[in-house]
Amino acid sequence: MASIPLLIVPFIIFNLGLAGMLGGGAAGPWEQVLFTIPMMSGGDWSMTLGDLTILIALILLFVEIMKSTRTSNASVIDHLLSTFVFVAYLVEFLLVRGAAHSVFFILLVIALVDLVAGFSVSIRSAGRDVSFN
Repeated sequence: MASIPLLIVPFIIFNLGLAGMLGGGAAGPWEQVLFTIPMMSGGDWSMTLGDLTILIALILLFVEIMKSTRTSNASVIDHLLSTFVFVAYLVEFLLVRGAAHSVFFILLVIALVDLVAGFSVSIRSAGRDVSFN
């Protein structure tokens, strides 16, 4: 269960939006304003569904990077599954018309950062576990 890549969650959320399950119009629900907070400066700060999806992905990216510091056999499976998630993002971005959106592209880049950081952190931490006499 701990090897499941968490960045599959924003992928599923985005695809639910493409399927029309999250509301929105022809462009999808990503510009849909969830809430607005008036600021002291007089401006208004709005959170859209696309912004919230990216925020969730960034929080999950942090958790994924923390998971990559483990040095066990499960980390190999975790990296393999993260690679599959990245490939799924990439294939959908290239082949699905509705995925040609800036929110999905940012999610794709977050998945790429997860993939590269996971391998880099694991290699770095595994190097510290090796001791030479």
